[in-house]
Amino acid sequence: MTCVAHRRATLLVLLTFSNSGFRATYNSQTSERMRLQEWKLVSLGDSVSRFKLKRTLETLASKEGRGTELISLYVPPDRRIHEVMNNLREEYGTASNIKSRVTRKNVQEAIEKVQQRLKLFKTPPPNGLVIFCGAIPYGAPGNEKMEIYTLEPPEKINVYFYRCDSHFHLEPLFDMLREKDTYGVLVLDSSEAILGTLRGQKMNVLKEFTSGIAGKHRAGGQSARRFERIREAAINEYFKRVGRHTNEMLGQISDLRGVIIGGPGPTKHDFEEGEYLNYVLKQKIIATIDTSYVSETGLDEVADRSQDLLKGVRYVEDKKIVQKFLYELGHDTGLASYGETQVRKHLTAGLVDVLLLSEKLDRLHVFVKCKTCGHLEDSLLSRSGLTKFEQELLPKPCTKCGNTTLAIDNTQNLLDEFVEIAEKGSVNLQMISTETDEGVMLLESFGGIAAILRYRPSG
Repeated sequence: MTCVAHRRATLLVLLTFSNSGFRATYNSQTSERMRLQEWKLVSLGDSVSRFKLKRTLETLASKEGRGTELISLYVPPDRRIHEVMNNLREEYGTASNIKSRVTRKNVQEAIEKVQQRLKLFKTPPPNGLVIFCGAIPYGAPGNEKMEIYTLEPPEKINVYFYRCDSHFHLEPLFDMLREKDTYGVLVLDSSEAILGTLRGQKMNVLKEFTSGIAGKHRAGGQSARRFERIREAAINEYFKRVGRHTNEMLGQISDLRGVIIGGPGPTKHDFEEGEYLNYVLKQKIIATIDTSYVSETGLDEVADRSQDLLKGVRYVEDKKIVQKFLYELGHDTGLASYGETQVRKHLTAGLVDVLLLSEKLDRLHVFVKCKTCGHLEDSLLSRSGLTKFEQELLPKPCTKCGNTTLAIDNTQNLLDEFVEIAEKGSVNLQMISTETDEGVMLLESFGGIAAILRYRPSG
């Protein structure tokens, strides 16, 4: 009987990074010493990098082992490689106690693969290192493939983590996809104010203020009108002081995405409508939120109530980009292009300024080759139609030589193909979600591919 390990193919998957994201490349060779290059994902700030990471994690999340055979390893940047190797040797010994022969063999083989991959590193990369490895079943038992994924995360890993389970542990990486832009938060009423910044789920207090303003009940002997004038002047000075510190502190934050003002009662509206914030910050006010409290409790209220709002801020950018395309199209300026053929032509000619791709674009670019004469043809089709297309090729004659020897030579994801073309041409690439009406329109009405051109094509 052939050994299960001999019948199982080894699939090595290397995630290579570029300055705009990463690409998964597959290699069926057994050598572990693969060439590593361009490992770091610089930022998740752009839609392309975020989309690529999200799609890769979704792919990993879909993989399951037959048992607790899939290894997840997170190595922080300050962890020494030899310490990790020692830990893995201990785990290898522990795995020898697994009762199931197949599970035991799969786990130990996965640990060996991880150890071999670690030998490529003298030290962990600046953000740490993440390795996923295990036997992924493809059909009946015995048809597993040993897959290994190695990547440097876009943000620093702080904790060492090893787990052997029926699935890969992706929570820390999914967390990096959460909203991480910085927002200024000011919560105030007539007696106190607090200024903070919100980044992801973390609220940081910058400064607290007290107004020193007397209550609305006037002191004995004062006329109501005089008391009100004194109180208004005090509130104005208090607002100026809060505005001055807010301008200084938030003005130093280079990645400030927006400003949220909160508080109980109408005071927050009086502050917002006054001339207390500078022009730049006023332009960044994205919401005014009612809270029950000021202090840090008020900041927490803003954080709890603003998650859907902040998610919507990203979608506002999508809407603006698509609306810009629709404006050029509707006004017949000649600067709008859509559809695979037209946009590809304009990309090749270097005319594209902004390329819009739907995140839900799920079409394949299939290349067909005649085995007799070498004639090449290509077609676009949905992923679900690939099997039917392949069956229809069998009796189909070649348009050049007439022989029925057509076969699929290569298949490319159309979305990946356009992303690669755009990156090579240094085109401003925007991945558009379908969470807005404009995003749905891009996908359904324009095929998920559109472009805003630098200038009107001649002819």
